[in-house]
Amino acid sequence: MKLFDGGRASNPRRVRIFLAEKGIEVPLETVDMAALGHRSERITALNPLQRLPVLELDDGTVLSESVAICRYFEELHPEPPLFGTGALGKALVEMWQRRVEFHLLFPVAQAFRHIHPAMKGWEVPQIAEWGEANKPKALEFLRLLDGALADRAFIAGDAFSIADITGLVSVELMKPARIAMPQDLDHLARWYHTVAARPSAGA
Repeated sequence: MKLFDGGRASNPRRVRIFLAEKGIEVPLETVDMAALGHRSERITALNPLQRLPVLELDDGTVLSESVAICRYFEELHPEPPLFGTGALGKALVEMWQRRVEFHLLFPVAQAFRHIHPAMKGWEVPQIAEWGEANKPKALEFLRLLDGALADRAFIAGDAFSIADITGLVSVELMKPARIAMPQDLDHLARWYHTVAARPSAGA
């Protein structure tokens, strides 16, 4: 088994945080994304979408998409549960994971990819207007999330989950995406400081 990793990029980091929370060690092969290593023949053969991370199993099976990789490890190592417990708990985690991914990580990533000069060779064409258009979408969702966090410790309930991992990497991508965090979102700030202080956040 080998995990092809992309360093500080958000999706590879999601998987590393997940594995750290589980206490799972997987052999890593770091791919230099700055040098466009994710577009190499080797990575393209594993994942034609040229995206990281990619997990290659011992039998040659290849998994891509960060949440799919995390779900694979959840099935192998169910404790601690990071996709929820019970029918309702799992559904709530799935609901919030998708909300955070679609309404926060995606617009923040679009702002980053279409505005940051370092992404000019990655995002072709790079459309600054589209990047700017995504900023208010991310901020709108942050306000919704702040309200949801008023009565619970974590995004999907009282337990840390994959939704919090996605939320963490999304918020931390806001700085290079040039999206300023509103100062009046107290519940969101409390949540962020809590999850960012977890040892896994440094993975």
